[in-house]
Amino acid sequence: MSEALPGLLIPPWGSGPRVRVVSTTRVGGLGARGFSTFNLGARTQDAAAVVDANRARLRRALGLSQEPGWLHQVHGTAVAPLGASPESPPEADAGWTASPGLACAVLTADCLPVALVEPDGGCVAVAHAGWRGLAGGVLEATIAALPVPAERLLAWLGPAIGPAEFEVGPEVRDAMLAGDEGAHAAFRPGAGDRWFADLYALASRRLRRAGVTRIDGGGWCTFRERRRFFSHRRDGPGTGRMATLAWIQPG
Repeated sequence: MSEALPGLLIPPWGSGPRVRVVSTTRVGGLGARGFSTFNLGARTQDAAAVVDANRARLRRALGLSQEPGWLHQVHGTAVAPLGASPESPPEADAGWTASPGLACAVLTADCLPVALVEPDGGCVAVAHAGWRGLAGGVLEATIAALPVPAERLLAWLGPAIGPAEFEVGPEVRDAMLAGDEGAHAAFRPGAGDRWFADLYALASRRLRRAGVTRIDGGGWCTFRERRRFFSHRRDGPGTGRMATLAWIQPG
């Protein structure tokens, strides 16, 4: 990494010789009020020039020679293969590549980012996994799109809203339990018909069921850790987005 950037979250294997994985925080860039200071979301209410400056700083800090493969995220399950930089971001909630030097990237501010990498540099992927994506199978779809067996993958769970703050309605629990009654352990009762959901536990369960057993990360709460993370649920639309990126080192 060629320029110091504070606040980066890196898995224990995330600065290895073949693959890199990082999650950003809200620390280390430009921006004011709810976008202070390192908003990377181009579809937020922040000034475009500020977002562009933050993205440029991110590229320099990570030593990336080209713009990351950003996505037009829609809380779905589509997985985009990333190659040459497209004119506009593909509509998808996960991206993967086997091309060295091109970073897959997703933006989040409570939803769970999940990176999947083949440690020898065969391929990398990143998925945007809120409850809709998890229930729809975005992680399973991402694993299926990769050209390596699931058991060879490492997974990294980036910062998301924690189980003490992610209160949901019964429709969310029903969607997550459809076809997997064992997922009930990731929920605890709230008031009335409400439930508190553990995105980290739900994602880990789905990853393991799909064949991925080496899982790191998790344990943060974007809602509670105000100084460290953006949170849409806490602050509404006037807040920024963090990025989780994975790439294969060139050479």
